Amino acid sequence: MLDLIVSTLTQGFIYALLSFGVYITYSVLDFPDLSVDGTFPLGAAVTAVLLLKGMNPWLTLVCAALAGAVAGLCTGLIHVKLGVRDLLAGIITMTALSSVNLLIAGSNLTVERAVDTIFTSAPVMAVLGGLTLSGRKLVVSLVLVVVVKLVLDLYFRTKSGLLLRAVGDNGTLVTTLAQNKGNMKILGVVLANALVALCGGVLCQEQRSYSAVMGIGQVVFGLATVIIGVSLIRFFVGSRAAQGMRKIPVLRFLASPKGTTAVLLGSVLYKFCIQIAINAGLPANMLKFITAVLFLLVLVIAGRRGEEIIHA
Repeated sequence: MLDLIVSTLTQGFIYALLSFGVYITYSVLDFPDLSVDGTFPLGAAVTAVLLLKGMNPWLTLVCAALAGAVAGLCTGLIHVKLGVRDLLAGIITMTALSSVNLLIAGSNLTVERAVDTIFTSAPVMAVLGGLTLSGRKLVVSLVLVVVVKLVLDLYFRTKSGLLLRAVGDNGTLVTTLAQNKGNMKILGVVLANALVALCGGVLCQEQRSYSAVMGIGQVVFGLATVIIGVSLIRFFVGSRAAQGMRKIPVLRFLASPKGTTAVLLGSVLYKFCIQIAINAGLPANMLKFITAVLFLLVLVIAGRRGEEIIHA
C-alpha cells in the first residue's frame, strides 16, 4: 500500500508540470491549446534520444523544454501572425508534431537500466543515496515541481507576468498600456508548452520509456486537474464552516483561481482518483476512458455548483 501511495504521489507531482502549462493557456490566456497532446510526447522523445546518446539527464530536460517552447512558438505564430483561430492553430501544431515525434524517436523507445536518469544521477545519489529508487523519485519530483511552482509564482508577480494575466482577462487593457497583446499570447503559449514538454521529459526518465501515443488525452487530464484543484479549494475556503479562516493568508492564496498550488493539489488528487478506479477492478487499458468520465463529472459538478461555491 505504501509503495502504491508513493508511486501515485510521484505521478501526481510529475504531471503537475503539465497542469501548470494547461493552467497558463486555458486559465490565464483563455487559449484552448490542443498542441499539448503533441508537445508532451515531444519532450519525452527528445529526452529518450538524448539519454541514449549519453547526454547528462538534467541537460536533456532543458533540451526537452526548449523543444516544447519551439512547438509553442509555432502555435503562437500561426494564431497571432497568420490569423488562424486559436483552436485550429493548436490542432495544426499537434498534427505536425505527430510526425515530428516519429522522426525523432520512432513509435517506441526504451531507455536501458544502465543509462543514468535524474533519479540515479551522481548529485541525487550523493544526497539521497540512502533511499530506495521509489523514494528518490518521490523526493526529486517533489523538489522539481515546487521549484517550478515558485518560479511561476514569482514570474506572475513581475510586469511581464501581470501583462500575461491581463491578456486573458482584458486584452484591451494591455493595448492601452502600449503593449502588444499578440506577443504576450505567444509568450504565454511558449511558456506553457515548455512546461508540458518538460513534464514529458521527466515522465520519460521516470518510466524509462517513450511512446508516440503517450500524449493522447493529456490536455483533458490537464484541464481536469485545474478545475478540480480550483473548485475544491474554493469550496473549502468558501464554505460556511471555513468562513472564519478566510483571514489566514495561506488560505486566501489557495482560494485564488490563479494559485498554482490549487493546480498542484488537483493533479495529485486526480491521480489518486484514477488509481482508486483501477484498484476497484477497472482494467488498465480503460485508463483514457476513466480519465474522460472523471473529467465529465468534474465539468458537470463544477458547472452546477460553481456559483454556489463562490458565493457560499
